[in-house]
Amino acid sequence: MSNLAQRELFGGAITADFPTDLIDASQLRQIPDTQEVLLSTVSDDSIVLEILQRVPPVDFTEAAKFHFSSIAQDNEAISSSVEEVLTVPNDRGDLTPSVVILYGRQGVQKFNRTHVDDVRVLLALYRVEDKSVDLVLTLNFPMNVGNGVVRSEDQYHEAKRAFQAIATSLRIIDFSLFA
Repeated sequence: MSNLAQRELFGGAITADFPTDLIDASQLRQIPDTQEVLLSTVSDDSIVLEILQRVPPVDFTEAAKFHFSSIAQDNEAISSSVEEVLTVPNDRGDLTPSVVILYGRQGVQKFNRTHVDDVRVLLALYRVEDKSVDLVLTLNFPMNVGNGVVRSEDQYHEAKRAFQAIATSLRIIDFSLFA
């Protein structure tokens, strides 16, 4: 992933530091009002920030796993597994909730291909409890990038470091977004 720069999302209600090689998918296609979708110009990576209704699990780790499972179902994943879940407290002094970060993988058949792609899904959950909102940030990081090229575990670990930097930089500026 490239250098990071602050980007405003949802009309400036949320900011975060994202790679500079990302483009706003709304320039290419219709995106729901509850989502911001960013696409890499140099790979098949995509980042989605989605405002969702709070899911039932009270435990934040279980809620992150719930969202990961929902994504696996949406992707029609043949397999999925959670590798690691960690909580990173917000110690900046603003009102943005602490973030729960989940690293997982999904086996997905794309575009009617016969082989299964190894897609690493990096997920960050921010629970805005007083608004009953789960703010979910995901990075889809395909390990198979086409033409037989496979990304290395080192590249994946670099993506994890970049994702954690993005996730911990996220700030909710205007909570009325969730009204």
